Amino acid sequence: MSRRPESERSDWTDLDLLTREEAHGRLLTEIAETDVRLAELGADDEAEAERELLQRRLRALREAAEDLTNPTNPTDLTDHSKN
Repeated sequence: MSRRPESERSDWTDLDLLTREEAHGRLLTEIAETDVRLAELGADDEAEAERELLQRRLRALREAAEDLTNPTNPTDLTDHSKN
């Protein structure tokens, strides 16, 4: 039998990894779908809670998409605001 025992298999073996470009594309699709859902909401008070949740989600999706296109250096922890 050529398969390794489960205890010796890599944690990465079964993962479907996305490239940054693929992840960015999926985020853009989700952003577009969320924009449509926001536009479909009525202006009544009942929709206000859902609107706030969708707006928060939209901000997070846009930030994630921006991070994929403009990654910061995670090793640079210097606080440049004090200079």
